[in-house]
Amino acid sequence: MSGSRLILGLDPGLGTTGWGLIRADGNRLSHVANGQLKTDAKSPLPQRLAHLDAMLAALVADHAPDGAAVEEVFVNANPQSTLKLAHARGVAIAAVARAGLDVGEYAPRLVKKAVVGTGTAEKAQVHAMIARLLPGTKIAGADAADALAVAICHAHHLASARALAR
Repeated sequence: MSGSRLILGLDPGLGTTGWGLIRADGNRLSHVANGQLKTDAKSPLPQRLAHLDAMLAALVADHAPDGAAVEEVFVNANPQSTLKLAHARGVAIAAVARAGLDVGEYAPRLVKKAVVGTGTAEKAQVHAMIARLLPGTKIAGADAADALAVAICHAHHLASARALAR
């Protein structure tokens, strides 16, 4: 598919899920919007997941992206943290898939490589490259910056797939 595509990147988390929306037109990328979706840490897990799902559904309805990408789970030293992250990631994937979007999934190392050029980049390097790739963008926080990086990775992946298909 050629032409402009609106891509939603998600950096899932139970407390804060970052989101970033970019427009990919060939190799040109431009910022559309970004933000963070937060749940109340005092609420029970089922209510937090339901609230996250509702916020994601509203986000997709408001912006009508053409596709979405979600960062894969990395394993923390704390198994409970990993499990909470996995719950949030599952909700994110279900929310965008329910809207009929194709969903790309990318390991953190692949996201870093797509944005910085190396899979071992530090978060600060990733955020600096986001500022270079999307100049003038006001980023809502670290989670939103990470989500923009996921969207950029997906845009690069789609462009490579189109080039190979030719």
